[in-house]
Amino acid sequence: MSLIPWKPFSDLDKFFGDDDWLLPVFPRMELAKPAMDVKETDKDVVAEVEIPGFDPEKVDVSVEDGVLRVKGSMDEKKEKKEKGYWRKEIRTGSFERMVRLPVAVKENAIKATYEKGVLKIVMPKAKAKPTSKVKIQVKGK
Repeated sequence: MSLIPWKPFSDLDKFFGDDDWLLPVFPRMELAKPAMDVKETDKDVVAEVEIPGFDPEKVDVSVEDGVLRVKGSMDEKKEKKEKGYWRKEIRTGSFERMVRLPVAVKENAIKATYEKGVLKIVMPKAKAKPTSKVKIQVKGK
């Protein structure tokens, strides 16, 4: 005698496991967050963001209070209805990434370049302010 495990929600697992169910309901979703590398060199903090297919004119880069913010949008390409798509997986929408930087940077000297789908942001380090040591007063001695 063999036992077959009862899975009352197996049909729902199949339904939600397939990404196609989202497209008719939410055609303009937020894109998955693009991959980002942030590294520190002697002089700079460098961030590289993979955003292939994006128009660099529709990407905003800013640094405020030690946080790098990259956001952009990709408009839907207008296709003729007669093309007869079998599957349409190239998504449109927007993304936003915010990352706290490891050190202070010169916010007015940041440079960004876009090449082969990679946005490279070079942020020169700001001179560190010397820390002042605070003497602790002990009471009751």
